[in-house]
Parts: sequence; C-alpha cells; structure tokens
Amino acid sequence: MSDLNDAFSAALALILNFESGLAEIVSLSLQVSITAVIAASVIGLPLGATLAVFRFPGHTTLVVLLNALMGLPPVVVGLLVYLILSRSGPLGTLGLLYTPSAMIIAQTILITPIIAALTRQSTATLWDEYSEQLQSLGTGPFNTILTLLWDNRFGLLTTILAGFGRASAEVGAVMIVGGNIDHVTRVMTTAIALETSKGDLALALGLGIILLCLALSVNAAAYLVNEAAIKRHR
Repeated sequence: MSDLNDAFSAALALILNFESGLAEIVSLSLQVSITAVIAASVIGLPLGATLAVFRFPGHTTLVVLLNALMGLPPVVVGLLVYLILSRSGPLGTLGLLYTPSAMIIAQTILITPIIAALTRQSTATLWDEYSEQLQSLGTGPFNTILTLLWDNRFGLLTTILAGFGRASAEVGAVMIVGGNIDHVTRVMTTAIALETSKGDLALALGLGIILLCLALSVNAAAYLVNEAAIKRHR
C-alpha cells in the first residue's frame, strides 16, 4: 500500500512541476490528436451533410458502411496504415512510418467515420425541418450544405469533441505506426502502456491522471455545448 501511495505522490509531483519528459509527451499527444481531428472534420463534416441531404444509387449502402466503420478496430487501422507506409508499401518512399505524421493518418482514419456518421444523423433532422424552405429559396447544393452545417454548429462541435476524445484515448493504431519512440512518437497512451510494463508507476499514473482530466474536460465541454444548443432552440 505504501508503494502505491509513493507512486501517487510522485505522480502528483511530476504533474505539479510539469516535468520536461511528461510535458513533451503531453504536448505531442495534443498535437497529434488535434491535427487528426481537424483533418477528420474537414473530411467528415461535408461528407456527413452530403449523405443527409442527397440521395443517389448506393446511398443506403454507404450509410450502413459508414456506421459500421465507427467501430473500426484500431489495430486493424494501424496494420493497414503500416502496410501502406512501410518500405514495401505504395507510400513507403515518403518515409512517414514511425513519425507523428503516420500517427495522425491513423487517427484521422479512425475518427473520420465517427464525425461523418454523427454529422449525417444530426444534419438529417435539420434537413427534414428546413428542406422545403431551402428548396423554395432555390438554394444550391453547396449553399444548402453550408447553411445546414452552420445552423447545426453547436451539435457539430459536440461531434468534433467526441472525435477528439476518441483520438486522444487511442493506443493500438499509434503504437503500430508510431513505434512509441522516445522523444519522437511517444504519446500519453503508449507511454502509459510502456511505463506500466516497466514498473515506473509514477510516470504512468501522472500521464493517466492527465489523460483522465482531459477526457473529463472534453465531456464537460460537450455537455455545456449541448446545453447551449438546447437553450438556443427554445
């Protein structure tokens, strides 16, 4: 029990002092996850809105596939990205494997279906409400999508926060494509796994506490945004 108390005390000391090694890991984690969320949002938001508004051959199949990809196993994504970026892969000449860029690619692939599927669901509700009005105004496809995305901005912010929460907690894919290299690709989740296996509970607990606080902050922000959206529509 005393060992556990000592580990917690050491972990809190690392956090309060924001020790350089811990700060480096946290900084890289945020950099990778935020970049991946931005990339996934650029792809997922218009894709989801397009699927909500337009019907075309194969639409239902695409929607079902998109929903299925929300549960895509991270290790499978990591393996696919690894094969593509490895020396024998089609993009091997770019030298991206075991770099933060590879981790961003993997996280983007993981969270894009989540953002796109949730965007489609929320935008479809707005489209049912405003479709006749927008059509009577002669709004073009591009402006229709922009209008719906803007009107749904609070709900979409919650969707984006959900994507960030998923990205920041990812370990399997980033471990495979990043390699968990010290000072290069070591992020919070992979560092926790490594330090726990090494028995360095202080650093693992310190990173775990920060990751937990980050998850709580994201969920609190999503709740507040959702409450603001509800009040706005009253």
